[in-house]
Amino acid sequence: MARILITSALPYINGIKHLGNLVGSQLPADLYARYCRARGHEVMFICATDEHGTPAELAAAKAGKPVAQYCAEMHSVQTELANGFKLSFDHYGRSSSARNHTLTQHLAARLAAAGLIEEVAEKQVYSNADGRFLPDRYIEGTCPNCGYERARGDQCENCTKQLDPIDLINPRSAISGSTDLEVRDTKHLFLRQSKLRDTLDQWIDSQQGWPVLTTSIAKKWLHDGDGLQDRGITRDLDWGVPVQFDGAPWQGMDGKVFYVWFDAPIEYIAATAEWADAQGLDDSAWQRWWREDMGADDVRYVQFMGKDNVPFHTLSFPATLMGANFDKSEPWKLVDYIKSFNYLNYDGGQFSTSLGRGVFMDQALSILPADYWRWWLLSHAPENNDSEFTWENFQASVNKDLADVLGNLVSRVTKFCRSKFGEVVPEGGALGAREAQLVDDLAKGLDSYQKVMDAMMVRRSAQDLRALWVLGNEYLQEAAPWSTFKTDPESAAAQIRLSLNLIRFYAVISQPFIPDAAARVMEAINCDDWSWPDDVASALNMLPAGHAFTVPEVLFAKITDDQRAEWEAQFSGQT
Repeated sequence: MARILITSALPYINGIKHLGNLVGSQLPADLYARYCRARGHEVMFICATDEHGTPAELAAAKAGKPVAQYCAEMHSVQTELANGFKLSFDHYGRSSSARNHTLTQHLAARLAAAGLIEEVAEKQVYSNADGRFLPDRYIEGTCPNCGYERARGDQCENCTKQLDPIDLINPRSAISGSTDLEVRDTKHLFLRQSKLRDTLDQWIDSQQGWPVLTTSIAKKWLHDGDGLQDRGITRDLDWGVPVQFDGAPWQGMDGKVFYVWFDAPIEYIAATAEWADAQGLDDSAWQRWWREDMGADDVRYVQFMGKDNVPFHTLSFPATLMGANFDKSEPWKLVDYIKSFNYLNYDGGQFSTSLGRGVFMDQALSILPADYWRWWLLSHAPENNDSEFTWENFQASVNKDLADVLGNLVSRVTKFCRSKFGEVVPEGGALGAREAQLVDDLAKGLDSYQKVMDAMMVRRSAQDLRALWVLGNEYLQEAAPWSTFKTDPESAAAQIRLSLNLIRFYAVISQPFIPDAAARVMEAINCDDWSWPDDVASALNMLPAGHAFTVPEVLFAKITDDQRAEWEAQFSGQT
């Protein structure tokens, strides 16, 4: 049994996330966490709401609420939606927690002791209309690299290039929209991550099998232009972690807070500590996941995120943890594998909150159960390229994969058994060569499925799972127990006994993708044994003759053309 630590990039607190956000981090992380647990591994799956920085302040101001109140309310909303999508976090924390404040300030003190914090006098944009300095994300403009007109002052979402606010063309305040901006002198603290460039470069080179998307972005930031730049870690904001070092103020930094991208990844650790607190456990319970001198040396740490988050997780956060261990007294656990994703677009364009274009998490759950969305999103995950949601594709995938293949098999087998043998597993005679071939095919298919799941190949895993469902349908079509029954009821009973066991087999291996449907199937067949089918032949004998079951309701209803057309219009963003 392995110990596996899994973190998903933290969703911003500033509103309900759309399906592209969901499939870019939290959902595939949940898939992997569920799979690892099913295989018997010890898993710690951590996420939290990212509550500091510009997005939180702007959203709270727009809502007319104090930022602390707004964040608390939105944390509850996002928690409810995560539960709705059956995201199986061990803890879903908050970056505004006391734990994160304390740990962020402690790591900053360690970095200062290592000589990796520098006070820098710099020029920063000041908005006369707003009467304040504008931190990077409070400034929008045109990216000088790609021409994207809504680039932020820290990074362009379109090309991922790291920016400074003064780099933007035609800058404007994200608060008021004012262009009455000027550059003034101010002071901030910088993480001297450039001093760790070679160490980071060698560390990245030592990692095995990272996605090309992950390493290419990291290498670009390390080597393009002048190479890895030092990074400001403080901002002129009211809401955030105060700039203190183990409780002691840094002179001249009054009224400033740590930059959200400094404290947000630290919340992975803090949220694990929050989990321990909630369980009534001492610090050793979370330190065994994060401190290599406390047992984390045997942990495999996997992160999931969209490509825009890669630079901070391959460079800045590792630099923080490496720098904090300058004297070898705090060996923090570094990530072992980063699974990054491209973007999911919406029907020929981008998701847009302001235009009401695309499907957001609450809307999705209001029209269909979570499993419909989980299956489509994971089977179309934007791994190697950007992918696109269309209603035609969604309808076809739900109908052909879930309803026609898996749902149809469950319905046909259980209903036929009820009509001919009652709601119990029949005894029947011996199985033949065709059944032996099915077992062999399933064993090969399961081996492939496990390998690609272990490798976190999300789309390929969905393809392999569907292929396993297809094997059962092909067997049912060829065996045709409804025809066999007419001349050889004993053989038909044996075929149905095998098929009922096959249903349990499918529920167990499908649970990481479609947990609700899997649970409904297991409830219908009256089984609570979720043990993974390490031996297929044995797994297909789990339900003995005489075992009672019930016929489940329709597992997956087909999406009609009228429904598709209605939803396409509803979420088009057109008025």
